[in-house]
Amino acid sequence: MAKVIILGAGAAPGVPSLSCGWGDCNASNKKNIRTRTDTYVEIDDTKFLIDTSPDIRQHLLDNDIKHLDAVLYTHAHADHLHGIDDLREINRIRLHEAYQAQGEIAYHHGNYNFNSLDKIGDLSIRCYADKVTTKVIRKRFSYLVDTLLSKKKNVFYTPSFKFTEIKSNHPFYINNVKITPLKQMGHNVPSIGYAFNDGEYVHISDFKTLPSSAFEQINVRPKLLVIPLTTPFEQRGHAGFDMVMKVIEKINPEKAVINHMATECDYDEINERTPDFVTPAFDGMKIEW
Repeated sequence: MAKVIILGAGAAPGVPSLSCGWGDCNASNKKNIRTRTDTYVEIDDTKFLIDTSPDIRQHLLDNDIKHLDAVLYTHAHADHLHGIDDLREINRIRLHEAYQAQGEIAYHHGNYNFNSLDKIGDLSIRCYADKVTTKVIRKRFSYLVDTLLSKKKNVFYTPSFKFTEIKSNHPFYINNVKITPLKQMGHNVPSIGYAFNDGEYVHISDFKTLPSSAFEQINVRPKLLVIPLTTPFEQRGHAGFDMVMKVIEKINPEKAVINHMATECDYDEINERTPDFVTPAFDGMKIEW
């Protein structure tokens, strides 16, 4: 069993945006209301979050997401990263449940019995990103990143995220799920996508073009492909509609979802331009297989 939730379907300004309002989007269609993009993935009971947008707190609340096995980052742009601090609540949930597992009263008006902290295992959140993105996160959010891998921290007061640097085309495993980072090209900062279980699920982030090496990592026909379309026209750092459709055709998924849409992308207009197996995303969209 697998599930993907498009927590937020919008590009950096969201829809409506402060500068453009609704733009080309029909304001009466609720599917055109878009917060900044991040995605929840659950495969074989392993729970992933891809990116942490500035809207992540509300996304987690709206979808009752309280447990994560790992966070995967695609790149270091603010609309994909700057909600990271809100994940400290996941640390606190882990702490609360660890005390409950010991049969102790875990929480009372914000106070824990921290004398028993040494009985608790590592409560850090495991995060994965490429070298450039990891470096940026360590610089911008140094207070979140735990560099002492063997040290147990009081995560109620001090959040603890532990980063593993990953490389394109070098797969790794989280539980029994194989994850392969995919090289992407042409965005104005380095970005990567992800193929889960050799391509069962493929997640493409901001890109202009994909090299042949990205396609070579997809060894099964995907059940689902999520791919961004910021604007229908090509722009610096982003593929346009024609390129997105060429990538979809080449990957040949059973279902494709077009994500990360700005005010230039009206839901119904994009939907009319695509074949039946391709559909635009909307906030809270759920896909299961």
